[in-house]
Amino acid sequence: MAVTLGSGLLKGLRIGLLGGSFNPAHDAHRHISLVALRHLNLHQVWWLVSPQNPLKSERGMAPFEQRMQSARDMAQHPAIRVTDMETQLGTRYTADTVRALTRRAPATHFVWLMGADNLLSFPRWHQWTRLMHSVPVAVIARPGYSLKARLSHAATRYAHSQYCVEAAAHLPGAKPPAWVFIEDQPNTLSSTRLRQELGAQWHTD
Repeated sequence: MAVTLGSGLLKGLRIGLLGGSFNPAHDAHRHISLVALRHLNLHQVWWLVSPQNPLKSERGMAPFEQRMQSARDMAQHPAIRVTDMETQLGTRYTADTVRALTRRAPATHFVWLMGADNLLSFPRWHQWTRLMHSVPVAVIARPGYSLKARLSHAATRYAHSQYCVEAAAHLPGAKPPAWVFIEDQPNTLSSTRLRQELGAQWHTD
């Protein structure tokens, strides 16, 4: 089911936001979403397929519609919605996307979702501290990154705002900054590895 700004699906919901290039989508994206749905007691998870990730090169990036279809094929869950929300909003950076969503849907409890690998590069994101102060954040473990993520600059800076995993269900209603680190049988797959395995089957410009 498509999600649009005028769809009437927003009021009172707890929604996880998972952004990325999805180049291509893979099972780790789905794993993160299912873990978040379970631990955070979310109603939905929205996959925000980025027109172009500012931190990634356009070279090797598949066309937008191909990445959208890859995400639709992978999601396969009634609570996971694949969206072109950033295209609808006309935003490029996550902080701007989240600000636009929270302004348009102030009664919705949004939570930003990310893998532990992204927590390491989080300080490189545009206005990342503003993002931390805009919505709660849930970080899901990824193999080989848990210890590094827990000791990262972002984790250290916001250590005073970290929830214990036992209280994760309360995170969507928390006043930011608030975040949680969740360990839950992490998936090892990555988009880079999947592109290598797909080879010529995955078409990029």
